[in-house]
Amino acid sequence: MASVILDGVGVDFPVYTPRSRSLRQQLTQSLGGRLSADARVVTVRALDDISLALADGDRVGIVGANGAGKTTLLRVIAGVYPPIAGRVAISGKVAAYTDLTLGMDMESSGWENIVYRSIYLGLGFRQARVLAPSIGEFTELGSYLDLPVRTYSQGMLLRLAFAVATAIHPDILVMDEMIGVGDPHFADRAAERVKQLMYNSRILVIASHAQEILRAYCNKILWLEQGRLRGFGPIEETLAQYAASRSASIS
Repeated sequence: MASVILDGVGVDFPVYTPRSRSLRQQLTQSLGGRLSADARVVTVRALDDISLALADGDRVGIVGANGAGKTTLLRVIAGVYPPIAGRVAISGKVAAYTDLTLGMDMESSGWENIVYRSIYLGLGFRQARVLAPSIGEFTELGSYLDLPVRTYSQGMLLRLAFAVATAIHPDILVMDEMIGVGDPHFADRAAERVKQLMYNSRILVIASHAQEILRAYCNKILWLEQGRLRGFGPIEETLAQYAASRSASIS
């Protein structure tokens, strides 16, 4: 069984700003002191006291305004961001489609990156070598796979990264919006591949501004606001609460 448990999770980001530096420095120097490196840090709380439990069959859509903490939460579940407070417990293999090109070596060839990236995603070297031909075929990059990926266009790079990422069949699938990759022909194939992964995963967590996507694939909605959990429950009920809150803030 797959599961995702977050208990009182908090995530902070340090931010350095010229204004905070100069104001603190002026005050400190006026008192005859010197500003330490740590004193220049302004901390932003990206997630604050997030607790939730997901199990097999959960299809969770995350909603919230820009800056609400949606991507940060996805990256916590994916293991990219360790929390500074609370506990995260994940059971099952996770595939995160938030940073598709993470871990790619720009000086290595497409074929080499297929192997490297597959190992980064949790496969053994032998498994990666066995999967490489089918991944290469899906990219439709042909002889370009023999070249360093620094010679690729952005679209070609995304094709390669997408093909590797979606070759892994996860228990827990984490996505930041639906993935659109390449020309219309490849985009159609990519969309179909993502749909199959979404249906076959045990747990799906997707952040999206498109409510038609959330209604099509999700059975629960998690609503974030300024890094805090405002709602978590059945899709229509929680979307209605979210919409009402947005309307109230605008009026």
